[in-house]
Amino acid sequence: MAVFDKIDPAVRRETGYIALCTLILSAVMEAVFLIAGRWGLPVLLGNILGAAAAVLNFLLMGLTVQKAVDREEAEAKASMKLSQSVRMVMLFAVAAAGVGLSIFNGIAVIVPLFFPRVAVAVQPHTPWGDRQDGGDGD
Repeated sequence: MAVFDKIDPAVRRETGYIALCTLILSAVMEAVFLIAGRWGLPVLLGNILGAAAAVLNFLLMGLTVQKAVDREEAEAKASMKLSQSVRMVMLFAVAAAGVGLSIFNGIAVIVPLFFPRVAVAVQPHTPWGDRQDGGDGD
């Protein structure tokens, strides 16, 4: 798995945290749909699409930052701006597909796109948020 070996341990760790939180919040969302009597296959498929896009977006952001560290400031800024634009187009396309295609529940696609923000907001209040040393926890 040479591709994953090139990913900085911090990027892997933080993406793993985001993926775990997204999975937990996705399960909660599925339960809410179930309790509300609105659960169905489009909800599950929408949740999978939205959650996968959200985690991929976070990973791509981390990889961009990882590469930008080794560049000159102007080149790093340009790279970050381009990455942000491409990732936003990707998320917009996912949201549009989720709303436009009947195989997906639009709400179940869009809501998981916000799960990484929730995960980042609560991280300081978790055991993973107490990283004074900046290390990878090993």
